[in-house]
Amino acid sequence: MSMTDLIDEAESVLLHTYNRYPVVFESGEGVYLKDIEGKKYLDFVSGIGVFALGYANQEYNDAVKGQVDKILHTSNYYYNVPAIEAAKAVKKVSGMDRIFFTNSGAEAIEGAIKTARKYAYLKDGQTDHEIIAMEHSFHGRTMGALSVTGTPKYREAFGPMIGNIRFAQMNDIESVKALVNKKTCAIMLETVQGEGGIHPATEEFLKEIRAICDEQDILMILDEIQCGMGRTGFMFAWQRYGIKPDVMTLAKALGCGVPVGAFMMNQKVGEHSLVAGDHGTTYGGNPLTGAAICKVLELFEKNHVTENVNEVGAYLYEKLDEIEASKEDIIDHRGVGLMQGLEFNHPVADIINKALAQGVVLINAGTNIIRFLPPLVITKQHVDEMLEIFKNCL
Repeated sequence: MSMTDLIDEAESVLLHTYNRYPVVFESGEGVYLKDIEGKKYLDFVSGIGVFALGYANQEYNDAVKGQVDKILHTSNYYYNVPAIEAAKAVKKVSGMDRIFFTNSGAEAIEGAIKTARKYAYLKDGQTDHEIIAMEHSFHGRTMGALSVTGTPKYREAFGPMIGNIRFAQMNDIESVKALVNKKTCAIMLETVQGEGGIHPATEEFLKEIRAICDEQDILMILDEIQCGMGRTGFMFAWQRYGIKPDVMTLAKALGCGVPVGAFMMNQKVGEHSLVAGDHGTTYGGNPLTGAAICKVLELFEKNHVTENVNEVGAYLYEKLDEIEASKEDIIDHRGVGLMQGLEFNHPVADIINKALAQGVVLINAGTNIIRFLPPLVITKQHVDEMLEIFKNCL
């Protein structure tokens, strides 16, 4: 069956909630993808930040296959060794104290919201607490995650959202202070906004939010679903700034292809929030995902992934800066590590389609920003290869 035939078949059976690019990928190796016709593509999307270790990593594959032959699922009525080992490994690299495994990033956000509301409820017995989130944020597509997503176009058809959500401006601490009151139970933000256009939180902004939360016993929730797991050159983006959240969400590269997410919290929140019966999941933390997480974190350390991100990320930044300076239609370049974006003064779909046709996979953030989210194991040579084609597409 041809590529066109398969795409037509997909459109006849799948719900059309994605405007997909006209390619059917079949396999991957290293930082390259291959479609069903054998064409090879350099991947600078990594499944939207999922495949940090690249494709067909044999050690990762063997760990997942090995667990398949043992046991995939037991439910959370019972313990399993891979989940316990995974929890210990994530705790070690994050410095957080308690973890709840989910199936996705959106589910992790739902858990973080419930954690904040339960924490506040146990203090005063009230159910009218407020959460401050950020404009232009993106936290997921479920109803709770949509409610704290600060981009109206994602929410408008699905109202009413869950109540008592207020929106401040990223990196504008005065806009946050103007919303804080006795009902505020949490301040939530992405440490680096992804879908919203690659906007990193500043060190000053994060430290001021941390101070507000400490002074008023408000939970600081950091969404590290896209920017975490080494993408900024630290295991978690907040670690660069010497602060620590009360609650953190993560997913994507945590499983490197296996569907998994998590929300984590410090000991204080763990002891004063969710208890038995408050939250649950059928599949979250099953043995398969636990085995994947353990191997991912082992390979991150063994292969010095964060060190590579810092080196290659700096090189990518330098080269994209040069392109920005040479093109009048590029109005900004921002980001950190291997999470960067170029903002244009026009839509970028045509550029992305041209790059795809020439064998480079790119993705947008909004209509006018090209996002660069390659596997974290790319080299400077891969950057050069991508840029040669990208420049042609401009």
